[in-house]
Amino acid sequence: MQKNIAEILQVAGVVPVLVVDKAEDALPLAGALIEGGLKVLEVTLRTEAALEVVEQIAKHLPEAHVGTGTVLNGDDLRRSIDAGARFMVSPGATDQLLEAAEGSEVPLLPGAASVSEVMRLYERGYRYQKFFPAQAAGGVPMLKSIGGPLQEVRFCPTGGIGPKNASDFLALDNVVCVGGSWMASSALVREQNWAEITRQAQQAAALKPKSP
Repeated sequence: MQKNIAEILQVAGVVPVLVVDKAEDALPLAGALIEGGLKVLEVTLRTEAALEVVEQIAKHLPEAHVGTGTVLNGDDLRRSIDAGARFMVSPGATDQLLEAAEGSEVPLLPGAASVSEVMRLYERGYRYQKFFPAQAAGGVPMLKSIGGPLQEVRFCPTGGIGPKNASDFLALDNVVCVGGSWMASSALVREQNWAEITRQAQQAAALKPKSP
């Protein structure tokens, strides 16, 4: 059900979470991030261009592990797969979304924000989960507490994470990577400042998780 998700998440300690308004920015943006050492790219389905962005990256940059974020339902899931996504990320989890995902070859990283949500997902076979919104849901102390009784679950915390606190999350035993947008902010993308995005990606790529 989560086939290959571990290998994808372990490629880098930081997964860029991308909001891309223009499809023409897809390749230069992805290229800048890859040059900086970040090859796992999450393109959120928050813009009309998102699926075309995924298609272009999947087609022209095979070295990238491109996936979709903000996957909310079965339709989002199917469109993500058609666009060439290699993984999908949801902010939470509904029965309808999980049922659709469980019939897919493309793995889903479902979101959880409480112990009960983590337990329900783990019960359904999801060892890897997104912890969202990470800071608002308790941050490092919350994840550390969850790690006591639920030692088999691994997380990709996202939400409120930046260069100042990413290392704190990555130092936890149950964190395999973090998600963030700071290295490819909307302002940098609008300015097409690919060199600065590469520089910030290099710094992000140097951050390594403690957890395998």
